[in-house]
Amino acid sequence: MAGESREVSKNPLARAPEVGGNMLRGLLEAAINGTTMVPAAKSAAAKHLVKKGTAEDAIESLVLTHVGLAGAQGFVTSLGGLPTLAVTLPANIAGLAVVQIRLIATIAHLRGYDIDSPRVRTAMILCLMGRDGVRKLMDDGILPSTPLAIATAPVFDATLDRLVSERVLGELLGRIGGRRAGLLFARRIPLLGGGVGGAMDGYSTIEIGGFARDVFITRRRITAG
Repeated sequence: MAGESREVSKNPLARAPEVGGNMLRGLLEAAINGTTMVPAAKSAAAKHLVKKGTAEDAIESLVLTHVGLAGAQGFVTSLGGLPTLAVTLPANIAGLAVVQIRLIATIAHLRGYDIDSPRVRTAMILCLMGRDGVRKLMDDGILPSTPLAIATAPVFDATLDRLVSERVLGELLGRIGGRRAGLLFARRIPLLGGGVGGAMDGYSTIEIGGFARDVFITRRRITAG
């Protein structure tokens, strides 16, 4: 039995969900806390709040900004056509995840949620599944409650957080990979592939932003002052 356990631990396929979950949590940290290239979610939210004056107007502005960012990275990572697919597909998945998580985080923050809370972060990751993805998890009995209920739960569920992280990355891989497979013809023409890829990522971000706005209902009023 001990030998079998060691074999399982050495099998990279057996650890794939765990590795994927850790990768997604790393992307979440980068999206929320920022990088040298991308400002932190709270900073972005504050900038748009000062500019627009109200939380809801700031959210509208942030959605438009992130749709543009998603479209731009989708264009660039789809630009090379088929010869670069093996390199650009992982970059596309990571780039889109960071953009969409950052958008979700700004919405949650402006609606009055503590985006440093692990419960809220679990709910934010769930939002990447989209409305239909979350509904399916609930219908299948995998998800015990809604993202809002998870965000406002009295205690953090580490097991659920791990399950969500692993599931969501797999969903992203399947969803984006499936869309890219459907673009094989367009990818034969690099500029066409870039345009279609950018449009699809932009539209996906509109959907995710809309779902996040439904999930994180307003808890407190935030004004520019």
